Amino acid sequence: MPTPLRAVLFDLDGTLIDSIGLIVDAMHHAFEAFDGEVPDDSSWMAGIGTPLYKQLARYARNPEELEMLRERYRAYQFIHHDNVIKEYPGTTAVLENLHARGIVMGIVTSKGDELARRGLELTGLAKYLPVVIGADSVTIHKPEPEPVLLALKRLGVAADEALMMGDSPHDISSGNAAGVRTIGALWGPFTREQIAVAKPTFWMNNISELPALVDSLIA
Repeated sequence: MPTPLRAVLFDLDGTLIDSIGLIVDAMHHAFEAFDGEVPDDSSWMAGIGTPLYKQLARYARNPEELEMLRERYRAYQFIHHDNVIKEYPGTTAVLENLHARGIVMGIVTSKGDELARRGLELTGLAKYLPVVIGADSVTIHKPEPEPVLLALKRLGVAADEALMMGDSPHDISSGNAAGVRTIGALWGPFTREQIAVAKPTFWMNNISELPALVDSLIA
């Protein structure tokens, strides 16, 4: 018999919170007047779901440039973050539904821990998500399994009792490597084709579909 579902893990940006515009704008700010290679929007968005320093390291020519780009990026995000982020429609209702049925939930993101928690507080989602594993929580990041495994440990559930939802192939690869069933979220910046290379267990076009899937796995 399959193990009943007890937990759902979520990526943050592009899955629960719509912050993609902020991410791209922060990149533009970081590279303004930079005299080296500058990423185009599509190249930058392809790295969403991996740690910022890894994205920037592709373009920085030395540690000093890497730190400069990182500081400019983060400064822009901290200034503009609170005014632009918002939850995807229906997210609060879905998390409230799952919480009421005893499903435990957490975040696995490549965003810094502080800004991730800030976004959850601002959107009112924090009360449903007691565990937040961000870029500062681990030294090995998505697409490796370590962030997901740490979230499972802190929630006190086994891999076969959990789902992982994310909008990028990095999220799906991390969840698959940790042994959890995965959901490809199709409302973020990644296309179905881009996510499909990581082979999610399930697909969703809207987060409102999640309670029905949980119903099928909870008993």
